[in-house]
Formats: sequence, structure tokens, C-alpha cells
Amino acid sequence: MQPKLLLNLIASASLALARANASDTYKIDPVHSSITFSIRHLGINNVKGRFKEYEGAVALDNGTITEANGTIQVKSIDTGVQKRDEHLLTADFFDAATYPTITFKMKRVEGSGDQLILFADFTMHGVTRELRLPLKLSGPIKDPRGMVRIGLESKTQLNRKDFGIKYHQVLETGALALGEEVAFEINAEAVKDTPKQEK
Repeated sequence: MQPKLLLNLIASASLALARANASDTYKIDPVHSSITFSIRHLGINNVKGRFKEYEGAVALDNGTITEANGTIQVKSIDTGVQKRDEHLLTADFFDAATYPTITFKMKRVEGSGDQLILFADFTMHGVTRELRLPLKLSGPIKDPRGMVRIGLESKTQLNRKDFGIKYHQVLETGALALGEEVAFEINAEAVKDTPKQEK
């Protein structure tokens, strides 16, 4: 093999290795994050709630998101009213016994800078559909403890009927007792995952 060709191969391999090493994984910090939702009630008011248990990770390669995924535990739903939460877990709505999680897995990302659009497979109530998530990415920055963090903010809407949640009751006014469009909002911090030091 010619020396020049060998050097080119070594250089290409080194570049590929450097790119691989440049990819950093950030894990969602639930202490500084929230996943909330809002839905129309009786056609006159928005009722809000949140999920308290979830996890997720984001991979960044030179500031570009290359991977993102998350899992929400449906049983952790919290609207501030226990009886309502218990009803939401039944087959009328989420059917948490059969479908205990909501999952998100990124397919691709478009845009640049801090304003991005993530396209992902979103699975809820046993149904998977492509979801379009406008996303603001902030950071990375170092916190006072020296940990590297990024911020993730997104707002989107989905129709619950698209995911087989078809609870339906019409009032005398013609309005739905419970709206079909659900607004989701994600405000999250994620911490860079650092390899554990061998003892």
C-alpha cells in the first residue's frame, strides 16, 4: 500500500473517531423539568394537568441533536383531583393497565440554531403517529456544581381521538364535555452524562 494512501486512511479513521467521540448524551433532570397538558372542559374553560414520572435522553453532536427519546408513566398523571385522575386511568381514557407508558422516539430534525423542529414517533394508548415538535434548544452551559446542562422547550397540540381516546359526551349547548384537542408543553433541563471513573 502506498504511504500516501495509508496516511489518508489513518486520517479518515481518526476523523470518524473524533466525530463519534464528539457525541454527548444528556439525560432529563426531572427535578428541573415539567410535562404539562391542557384540555377544554365544557367549552368554557381549560383544565390543566401534568405527568410526574418520566425519563428521556438527548444526544448532541457538535450542537446538533442526533437522537432523542422519552418515556412517560401514565399512572403519574396529576390534575389535582384524585377521582378525576383515577377516571383518566380507566378504559374511558388512557387505559393505563393495558397501555402503561407514552413514548417518544425522534426520527429526524429540521432547522438550525436554537429553533428546531423534531419529527418523532409518538406512541400513546397503543397508537403510534408521527408528531411534529417545534423545539427551542438552549445551552449547553455549566451549572454552579460544574455539571453541563441543556434546556429544551416545546409546545404542540394533538387530537386525542387520533390515538383512540374517544370519550364523547355532548352538552345541550352542542359543546363537548371534554375537548378533543390537547395542548402539550415540555420545559426540561437535561444533564450531560459523564462516564463513571473506574476505581
